[in-house]
Amino acid sequence: MMSDIKGKKYRRAIRRLFLWVSLINFMLVLYCLTKPIQLKIRGSQEDTCPLSKGRPLKKNLSMPSQSTNSQSEECSPRVNLMFMKTHKTASSTVLNILFRFGEKHKLKFAFPDGRNDFFYPSPFLCSKVRDYRPGDCFNIVCNHMRFDHQEVAKVLPPDAAYFTILRNPVDLFESSFHYYQRDVPLTWRIDGGNKVVKFLNNPQSFYSPQAYNSFYLKNLLFFDFGFDNNLEADDPLVMMNIHSLSKQFDLVLIAEYFDESLILLKETLCWTMEDILYFKLNARKSSSISRLTPELRAKALQWNGADWRLYQHFNATFWARVEEFGRERMKREVKELKRRNAEMKVICIEDGGAVEARKIRDRHFLPWQPLGESSILGYNIKKDIDPKFRTVCQKMLTPEIQYLSDLGVSVWLTRLWGWFKDTVLYPI
Repeated sequence: MMSDIKGKKYRRAIRRLFLWVSLINFMLVLYCLTKPIQLKIRGSQEDTCPLSKGRPLKKNLSMPSQSTNSQSEECSPRVNLMFMKTHKTASSTVLNILFRFGEKHKLKFAFPDGRNDFFYPSPFLCSKVRDYRPGDCFNIVCNHMRFDHQEVAKVLPPDAAYFTILRNPVDLFESSFHYYQRDVPLTWRIDGGNKVVKFLNNPQSFYSPQAYNSFYLKNLLFFDFGFDNNLEADDPLVMMNIHSLSKQFDLVLIAEYFDESLILLKETLCWTMEDILYFKLNARKSSSISRLTPELRAKALQWNGADWRLYQHFNATFWARVEEFGRERMKREVKELKRRNAEMKVICIEDGGAVEARKIRDRHFLPWQPLGESSILGYNIKKDIDPKFRTVCQKMLTPEIQYLSDLGVSVWLTRLWGWFKDTVLYPI
């Protein structure tokens, strides 16, 4: 009896080891396949997108309609945009807004090739843009990357608006840990259920700066922006880096105040309310969220101290912008945005809300799932939509990978990895 139990445990351990080795080998193969050919970028004026090449598209855009207390003076919608898409910050919802705006106005996207990101976690290089040649000009850059301002600036006109989005580092860390834990070998030896709690109680035992994918476990925002994510919060470089970002970005959105953020974005870009309508994409089902105690939240803040200082700084600048915009005016515009979103929900979504992945009938609307589970919610589109709303409903509900394919982007490596994880490693 005991020998049978030991034998079963041994076989399970062998199977797990085999899967881990297969995963690592597969990731190495993907790395070799996706390692981009490096173009020699001279850094001269010829390599940089000139302002003259980025402006003509504006002439094709109509002026935004004037809403109550919106723009005091007429302005032209801004079409040259850099959205720094950070991880686990509601950035996929913003991405959908940008896809729809760019597609509607026939703008030129700088897209990756073969996958849905710019070879993250490697730092961004303009040579990673699909079909890029020195001097090429684009209107919108918005896919995941590890930010490098100098490289990004080479593919956008000088008048491009730069914006990004941040989230409270505690909630971001919890979300990142849940989503990526099976992609980070450091977490594999944490036994039992709620791994994030065990990690926070003794993070140094499960963390090494040099380990594979370790950046998902500490100061992920700082890493996304191209900085050293292992800096301690009191290191002078932290504030130096934050001040550098302040000079590079025109607006920083805050995920906890998403509607207010979109109103400020609309104001900054001179867009209309219609341009910023959205459905929340890539939300997790509540049962998968770890409810951290105040003590654990404090530990998470300390562990992600650089991200906390980053968040505090831009949260303050965000509310300064709200004050400048006007609190009462903000309340009115947020109320109108919520009303318009609620109208679209009635028009587009069956049963009025998100459902679990297994209940999504059309795979075109099935969101990407973390390795080994299906905790990300999606939507079922109504069958009897008024024809004049069908296209916009479809676009608002389409997840990132499918939307990229609809826009003509090859994401074969991303799809290959999705098939491998869902059918070989962890069939779900």
